[in-house]
Amino acid sequence: MAKFCANLSFMFVESSFLERYNLAKKAGFKAVESGYPFGIKQEDVIRAKNDSGIQQVLLNVYTGDVSKGELGFAAIPGKENEFKDSMEKTIQLARNLDVKKVHVMSGKVESPSMENDEVYIKNLKLASDMLQKENILAVIEPINNYSIPNYYMNCYNKALNTVKKVGNPNLKIMLDIFHMQHIRGNLSNTIKDLLEHTGHIQIAQVPNRNEPNTDGEINYKYLLKLIQELGYNDWIGLEYKPTDLTFKWIQEYGYQL
Repeated sequence: MAKFCANLSFMFVESSFLERYNLAKKAGFKAVESGYPFGIKQEDVIRAKNDSGIQQVLLNVYTGDVSKGELGFAAIPGKENEFKDSMEKTIQLARNLDVKKVHVMSGKVESPSMENDEVYIKNLKLASDMLQKENILAVIEPINNYSIPNYYMNCYNKALNTVKKVGNPNLKIMLDIFHMQHIRGNLSNTIKDLLEHTGHIQIAQVPNRNEPNTDGEINYKYLLKLIQELGYNDWIGLEYKPTDLTFKWIQEYGYQL
C-alpha cells in the first residue's frame, strides 16, 4: 500500500517553515520531506520537527546561495571544497532530524563537458561514502529543463549510468514522475526499468504541478497501482502545489495517510 509524505517546501507555504511540521501532522501525515531549510537555525528546525512528533524521511542537500542561482555543487569543477562543506552541513542536520535519505543536487551547467562528468562522479563517490557511514541513503534526481533550465542532472540514462559508475549501493535514483513526464514520458516502462535502482519516488500532476487528481497528462490511479504491484513499498513524496489542503484525493484513490 502506498504511503505518502508531505513536502514542506511545497505545502503549507502560507505558514512559516517551522510551523509546517505541525500542520502536516494535523493534516494526518506521518512523515514529511523537504528542501534544505535556509535562513533558520538548525536547533529551531530540530525542535519543530521533534515537537510535532512527525518523521522526516528526506532532506535536500545544502545547495549554496539560491539567490545567486546555486543549486548544489556536485557537478561544478573548482567547487569541490564547497561540495564537501555542503555535505558536512547537511549530514549534521540530517543526523539530528533522523533523516534516512539525502538528495544530492548537481548544480546548473550551461554547456556540460567531460570535466563536469568527472567531477560529478568523484563528488558522488565521496557523498555516497559519507552518507553510508551515517546509514543515510544518497539519491540523485533528474530535473527537467522546463522547471530548471541547465540543471546538470536532467536525464534518466545519465542518472542510471552515474549510479553504475559510482558503484556504491548507497547511491540510488529519485524518480519524480512530474519530471519524468517532462523529460521522456513512457512512464510505465521507465518506472519498470529503473525501479531496482530507485531510492525514493515523488509525484505531481503535469503540467501545473498540482494534485495527482487534477486535470493533466498523467493517470496517477494507474501509475500508483503499478508502482505498488512492482513491489515499491517505501515513501512517496507529495512534491506538488496544493489546490486543496484536505487531501481528499488520497481517500478517493483508495489510500490512507
